[in-house]
Amino acid sequence: MQFHQNGFHPGDPRFSDPQDAVVPPPIKRPLPEEVDVLIVGCGPAGLNLAAQLTQFEGLRVAIIDQKDDRLLVGQADGIACRTIEMFQAYGFADQIIQEAYQVSEAAFWKPDADKPNEISRSGKVPDVADDLSEMPHLIINQARVHDMFLDVMRQSAAKLEPHYQRKLLSLEVGSGDEEFPVTVQVERMVNFSQYTQEVETIKARYVVGCDGARSAVRTAIGKELVGDALNQAWGVMDVLLNTDFPDIRLKSLIHSNNEGNMLIIPREGGYMVRMYIELDKLKENERVARDQMTADVLIAGANRILQPYSIDVKQVAWWSVYEIGQRITTAFDDSTEDRAARVFLAGDACHTHSPKAGQGLNTSVMDTWNLGWKLAHVLTGRADESLLKTYSDERREYGQALIDFDRKFSAMFSAKPKSAENPDGVDPAEFQRYFQLFGQYTAGVSIQYRPSLMVSEGLHQELATGLTVGKRFHSAPVVRQGDAKPMQLGHCHTANGAYRVYAFGGSAEPMSDECGVKALCEFLAEDAKSPLTLYTPAGDEQDSVIDLRAVFQQHHQSVETSTLHPLLMPLKGSLKLRDYEKVFCADKRPESSGGGKDIYAMRGINRDQGCIVIVRPDQYVADVLPLNDYQGLSRFFAGVLKPVK
Repeated sequence: MQFHQNGFHPGDPRFSDPQDAVVPPPIKRPLPEEVDVLIVGCGPAGLNLAAQLTQFEGLRVAIIDQKDDRLLVGQADGIACRTIEMFQAYGFADQIIQEAYQVSEAAFWKPDADKPNEISRSGKVPDVADDLSEMPHLIINQARVHDMFLDVMRQSAAKLEPHYQRKLLSLEVGSGDEEFPVTVQVERMVNFSQYTQEVETIKARYVVGCDGARSAVRTAIGKELVGDALNQAWGVMDVLLNTDFPDIRLKSLIHSNNEGNMLIIPREGGYMVRMYIELDKLKENERVARDQMTADVLIAGANRILQPYSIDVKQVAWWSVYEIGQRITTAFDDSTEDRAARVFLAGDACHTHSPKAGQGLNTSVMDTWNLGWKLAHVLTGRADESLLKTYSDERREYGQALIDFDRKFSAMFSAKPKSAENPDGVDPAEFQRYFQLFGQYTAGVSIQYRPSLMVSEGLHQELATGLTVGKRFHSAPVVRQGDAKPMQLGHCHTANGAYRVYAFGGSAEPMSDECGVKALCEFLAEDAKSPLTLYTPAGDEQDSVIDLRAVFQQHHQSVETSTLHPLLMPLKGSLKLRDYEKVFCADKRPESSGGGKDIYAMRGINRDQGCIVIVRPDQYVADVLPLNDYQGLSRFFAGVLKPVK
């Protein structure tokens, strides 16, 4: 899509008249007195958590923010491949992909060998390696991501809308066994003929602070951000421009000789560009002199760095100045030795870093993607409260890894190029190699959670070598048996909080007496120890807690629907209609028709034995088991779910 050619306008670019994209202001209404979860902050972490919790019918959720209304122009713009995989679970990945700029290549520029005061291109590399993800790396206004989450919230059964103009005043956690142990006081700003103040009190079972680096929730529970500041200042601006710089529509990392460094990120719409511009190094404890900074100063700095090229800025859509620092909170929740957590922190309330690697929004939403379903499982009685401890254990380790990576990446990016006059500088070729080496990290797919009640030791990893226990489920192409639709298997994952159990068939004929998938279905349907029997509430859909799906290596036309076990064709909804979307086959279509990508080969599935792959609700592989390891399957779910009464 191309847009913004007549100037920058926020909102949905599908509207020809920008005024039609304006969303009515929120309806002002009082806070509820009691909720299951109170979310503080309408940034990406908070909105993702709210959107996820609304997928669980009956949960009472409120989300508050100090702002007057929804975000229109966001600071974060880079969306990692892993984050798009998560968007797919909500159903809005396709729209984001259509609107966004897709990062395909990165260009590297350094001082010219013959004219060191000018820059020259040193190379281009793919931004995303082959088969890293079925999803691209995208650039899009953060506000559009917020809009998508808001749509999910309001379209849910809860019809959830944020409560704006709310400032957290106090937060107290009771010491007893109260049903709503957290008491929060909120200041509501009301403007009529004159300023007035109202204080509202809301009680919650859990509170999640997604309120940014200056988090009031974090302060209320006695936690703080600790770490280092690199004493570096950068300017950032979104601009509509003309230029003779040849790589203006590529992600470009630029080291100049004496004028500083710059990162160019093309924006959505085909015309707008974001520029990160290095400013002078700050002295110890010095802050950016914002009152002396203007967009013109940033434009002049960009033109000095880009010599012999120049930019002619037609419109500045947004600009700011920030200081780089890497900090992480002392704890991700308020738990003690004597009490389980009641208050959690997520997003920038937990960790802050530079935007160079594009991990701010992406890490923030992954925090609450990890936490949301766990809260929901505890609140709906599916799981014990001990499950919540895994949030801090898993996300704090990754938050620290992010800080360590960002510290080195930012230092390399900000360093002067290595030369005879500056022998201690960074070698541009080394920086380019580092960029490629950490491609999995910046794509968001490198996370591997350690063994816990949620992640096995991986004793049978050899049965599916490409679906690593503890890492996100790496999707691959399949053909859906019922309707012959080519698709990605990972797109079966929706944000409904269910575990996925994939039964990969071995070499036996599908649904024959020797078929391990058929035997597994018989166990799950008939045995008293079946996880489906033990953990699915009466009256709920068969796949509401554990979603069983089968994958066969044979051609989809060789699998007859009439032979499938009833568990693979469940009756759904009030009319008890048959679901034909639980069985898949390897893509045996010819390469000329887009096929030829066999999931068994791509993900190292044992063709002879097959296997079971258990996937958590947040799309991470929990275990790989032999197809006949019913005891192992039962043991895993006994550790994470509570039997229904």
